[in-house]
Amino acid sequence: MEFKMKPIGFVRGGRTEATKDHWGNNRSRIELDAGQFDPEALAGLDQVSHIEVLFFFHLHADEPTERGARHPRDRTDWPQVGIFAQRGRMRPNRIGLSCCRVVAVNGLNVEVEGLDAVEGTPVLDIKPVWSGNFPRGSFREPAWAKELMANYW
Repeated sequence: MEFKMKPIGFVRGGRTEATKDHWGNNRSRIELDAGQFDPEALAGLDQVSHIEVLFFFHLHADEPTERGARHPRDRTDWPQVGIFAQRGRMRPNRIGLSCCRVVAVNGLNVEVEGLDAVEGTPVLDIKPVWSGNFPRGSFREPAWAKELMANYW
């Protein structure tokens, strides 16, 4: 089965280049498409501190899709793990997910901090972060993932 998705908006401002680390202070805004939405689509979003943003990795579209395992960031001191056990951009559907802080909501714009997407990135969806969606029970992750994320934000 195949299907098409239409962006709900685009990332504006912030970084223009997709770098590996230090996204925490990146300030940008998500501009919703005025042809699809009016400001009431964002009503109440100013009541949450964080949102999850689903987006399309549009840069480096010619980069081969990973369907197996690889060393994250090509670091051979880290184990080879499958594409679904990491968050690399060369995923089969090139969908990114980021949790970022809501700074302000104005009209069709959501100003955010810590969104790891660049200027012009197509946004597929926005979801509020609620405590009820946090992981339940114990949480575990591999040591290499903690090391990878140490400078990410």
